[in-house]
This record gives sequence, C-alpha cells and structure tokens, in this order.
Amino acid sequence: MKKYLQNQKPELFLIDLIVITFLFIFPLNAQNQTFVVKGNVSGSNSPIYRASVTLVDKSDTTKQVLTLTDVSGNYSLNVITSVESSESLPSKFALEQNYPNPFSSSTSISYELNKQTDVQLTIYDVLGREVKKFSVGNQNVGVHGVQWDARNNFGVKLASGVYFYTMQVGGKTLTKKMILGTSLENNSIVLPFSSVRTVLSQKIQNEFLGNRTYQIRIDNYYSRTSPAIVPKIIDNILITKDTTININVDKAALYATSNIYLDSIQQIVRGFGASNVLLWRPDMTESEINTAFGTGDGQVGFSILRIMAEADSTRWPLYLPSTQKAQALGATIIASPWQAPSEMLETVGTQIRIRYDMYDKYAAHLNAFNAYMKNNGVSIYGLSVQNEPDVLDNSWTHWSANEMLTFMRGYANAIEGTKVMDPESMSFNRAYSDPILNDSAACANTDIICGHLYGGGLAAYPLAQQKGKEIWMTEYLSGENNSGNDWAWCLPVAQQMNDVLQAGMSAYVWWNIIRFYGPISDGTIDTTKGSGNAGDVTKKGYVMSQFSRFIRPGYHIIQSTSSRGSIRITAAKGDLSKVVIVATNSDTVPIVQTFNLQNSSANSFTPYTTTSTKNCELGNIISVQNGSFTVTLEPSSIITFVSN
Repeated sequence: MKKYLQNQKPELFLIDLIVITFLFIFPLNAQNQTFVVKGNVSGSNSPIYRASVTLVDKSDTTKQVLTLTDVSGNYSLNVITSVESSESLPSKFALEQNYPNPFSSSTSISYELNKQTDVQLTIYDVLGREVKKFSVGNQNVGVHGVQWDARNNFGVKLASGVYFYTMQVGGKTLTKKMILGTSLENNSIVLPFSSVRTVLSQKIQNEFLGNRTYQIRIDNYYSRTSPAIVPKIIDNILITKDTTININVDKAALYATSNIYLDSIQQIVRGFGASNVLLWRPDMTESEINTAFGTGDGQVGFSILRIMAEADSTRWPLYLPSTQKAQALGATIIASPWQAPSEMLETVGTQIRIRYDMYDKYAAHLNAFNAYMKNNGVSIYGLSVQNEPDVLDNSWTHWSANEMLTFMRGYANAIEGTKVMDPESMSFNRAYSDPILNDSAACANTDIICGHLYGGGLAAYPLAQQKGKEIWMTEYLSGENNSGNDWAWCLPVAQQMNDVLQAGMSAYVWWNIIRFYGPISDGTIDTTKGSGNAGDVTKKGYVMSQFSRFIRPGYHIIQSTSSRGSIRITAAKGDLSKVVIVATNSDTVPIVQTFNLQNSSANSFTPYTTTSTKNCELGNIISVQNGSFTVTLEPSSIITFVSN
C-alpha cells in the first residue's frame, strides 16, 4: 500500500481511495450501486450557472437527488440504487450506514428485512426533534432503501450538522448517525463509475440498475441562477447505466423583484365576496353555497355575502335559507336597499326620492329589516343606506349629495345593531362622501365608507383614512356579455382585486355569485363560449379564489413593491406570522420573480396557480434562503404563495 501511495499522482489519490472504500463497503454481492447522470445545461449556446438539476425516481418520488450546475453549465448526480439479489436473502433485520456520509445534498439509507413487515424510518436532529418521517409501509423480505434530500417534513432545507436516523420494524429499533454538510454547490462526491465497472460483473450491474424511469427538473436556484431560466421538466427517462444528458433551456425574457415589508402593516382585510339578489334569479342551492363559501379545493372561499334589503317586507323570508347557511360557514353578511317602501316615495321631475318628512320612517324601515334578520339568526354586519344613490334613472331611489348628508347627519343614528355603510355611490363619488366625512355628526353616524367601481373611484381615499373609516368596495362586474370562462375577462379581475387592496380598501365584493359571467356558473350559455354546468366554479371564480381562499378576514395588508408594471403584488399577514403573497403576471412571457422578505421568519411557501389551463393548482413547496426566494411566474397567470 505504501509503495502504491508513493507512485500515485496526488490529484488521483482521492478518487482511487474512494473506489477502494466503495469496494470495501460494497463487495460484489452487495445490494447498493452508484451510477452517474451528468451533462450540461445551456441556453442559446451559453452555459447556465447555478441552475438546480433534480433527478426524481418515478417509482418513488421521495427519492430525489439535487445538484447545481457549475460555471460551465455542467452538472453531475450520483444515484444509489437498491435492488434485491436472487443469490441470497437477508437473515436478519439490519440498518446500514447512509451513503455518502458526510453528504451535502442527498444521501441513501439502506436496510435489510428478514421478513415481510411494516417499516417506518424517522430522522431526528441532535435535540431529538423529528425533522423527517418516511412511512414506507409494508415491504417484502430483501434489501430496500430511501433517498433523503436533506429537507424536513415541510420541504425546507435543513442546516448542516449531526442527525440521527431510526428504523422501526415491529418491536425492534435501530439508530445510526449521519453528517449533513454545508453547501449544495459541493455535491456528494461522484464516484468514477468507469473504474468500478472494471471490477463489477455485468450480471451484478444489471441486477443493481434494473430498468428505472426518472424525471429531471431544471429550475432557478433562488436568485442565484445566471442567467435566469424558464423551468423545464424532462419526463420518463430510462436510465440503466452511467448516462449523459445535455439539456437546452429557454432563458427567461424578463426579471422582476419585489420587496415584502412584514413590519409595515396597512389596512385590515374584512374579506372578499359577492351578492345574492333574488329579484332576478332563484336562491342559491346548498351545494352552490358550499362552493362559494368553502375554502377547500374547487371552492371559492368567499367570506362576505351581500343581499338586498328589499322594500317589501313580505319578501325578507326568501333570503333566510342561503344567508343562514353562508353565515354558518363563516360569511359576513351585509345588505343594501335598492328602493324604499312606496308610501315613502315621491317623484320630483324625473327622479324618485324619499319624501323629506319620511326620513325617520325610512330609518325605522332599515331597523325593522335588521331586527327581522337578527330574530331569525342572521347578524347583519353592515347595512347600507342606499345602493348607488347617484344613478340618474328610475331604477331605484335617487338621493342628491345634500339629501344623503341630511339623512346621515340627522337620522342615521337611529339605525341600531349594525354598522352603517354609506354612501355606496356608483364610482366612489367623493361629492357624496366628502361632505359626510367633513360633517362631525354625519361622520360619527358612519361606520364604513363604501362604493362601487363603475366608471372610476379606484384610488386611495386619504380623507376617509384620516377620519378612521374603513373603505369597502361593495359591487363590480365585468364581461357581462361573455362567459366567466373567457380568460380575456378573468385576469383583469385579479389585477383589480390587487388594486383595490393597494388603494387601502378592506373588502372586495363582486356582483351576483351565480351567473354565467360570474364566479359560479348558472349553467346558461352565452353567444361566444360555454360557461359550464350550473354550480361549476368559472375561471373568474378561480381567479377570485386566489385571494379569497388564502387572505382571510382579520389579515392585514403589508407593504410590497414591484419592479415591473406587468406584475402586481399583494402581500398580507395573518396570525402567527402567516404570510400570503399574490402575484399576477399580465405579460405574455414568463417572468423570473424574486421576493425579498424583510423581517420575516417564513422558511417555505406553498404556491397555488391559476392560468387559462390551471385552476388554483397546488405546486411544490418553495424554500426561502436568506430571506429570499425566486420563482418563475407563468405568462398570464396569478399565483398565490402561502407560508408554511
């Protein structure tokens, strides 16, 4: 051995030592085998530096090996397989030392079973805390193994250090120690398989390698990949030996960054919702209510229901069934009157208005509606004085700005047991709301400044904020002549929802919940495109759900920035430092987006994506490194990132 070492070239000594060690640990009848997958990642004939390359075993997706490309775009992955040999079966239960050890990105843990049994393998840190559990299930006699990618149960990359892995089989437990290194860029040493091949017989190689199919995933490694790329997946790759796979990727055309300031708290979020007005359509079914207000997959997650406070009190019972059920699912109920009772009205010129001597009776009418709902188990959170008082036709009661101010100053204090909402103008008409806010009595009688967005009004309202009033957007609709599945009308809704929140508003309320152009289809077909079956969530509904399912009532909007106009960013913070980020990409090309989290303890996020072909689709967990993570936003998409 001494003579061998003296004659050996220094740069080859480590390789030969590894080969010798490999043959010592894994003799010819061993069950483990290492083979190499290597190649180059390039875009437009130039190398991609620090792209992540992940090899996933299709037969067991928990077995993944990850590395990064070097400055020349080269990568190399060593994969350890475990295949049962027909020559001999294990005579005892045994847990092998993980390989490689120490390791930096992934390691293989092998074990032997001398009888068919259930297997559970758990990895602990030095304090004895569980970090990863593999519930393997029932396995046959033989040699088996798992591949660990150094991530915990939440997909978060763990810090370097000493870890312990424990195998439980029946009443027996075995434990071994392993060491996790510090850098993904120094991946586990690649064994020179060509040298090993001269020793191992072809028969053993075939037994070890078998016919395995893999998936290769190429992605940006946070913000460090240069240049940034469009992620790519190569599926169903058959690997039976050392393999070279060169990969061409598309460079990302655009880049953007966003800073999320968790200590910059803005307005509270009361929720997202829509209206259920029974003058024009039947009430919602129980299934439609669950779809609208449930927060699970395939549901919209609304938390606000707006109903009509009808002039005819004999129709109030019609609203009880759906309103009671929505409230039971956690919905906040608000109501708006379109018309006052006929005995209170008069026509002046071309306008219908409430008689001035009937303002007290009108306040009593609103109180009666609120009391009726309360007596039937429905709590009206907010009650508007008038839906769109500035509409200049006879569709409903008209109010001038001065008439609205008079009512709010002298009569609105008689409305009890609910928050008073006004002026609910057609486009946040400040000619109506400014006088109310600037009048001490009217302002005191106002709890929520609300309005619609038809023709304008989407802007911050400093005066309302200075007076301590919440601002709610309580009605909007778009694309009423098109299907709710027409994507051209869907993404603009996401942009508007973002803009409403960025303008300091606490609520976003759509028009009818159930309609072919709305969030849930009524089953009718428009002239251009099918809107789906009755009760189906439309594309508009899935777009809305990207906000409503994840930014829940009681969350606060936090300050965020975006470096590109085609990207809109909404960030919110909930209890226990829960963070939700909604990103809308209106561009026609992918954009590599980096999020820099200021004063955040979040270590990973789960993404949900809606596009023309995806419906709030769950994605892979994204890790945060040094307070930052980088993702690729698909063209014309909305993605919600939820901290774990």
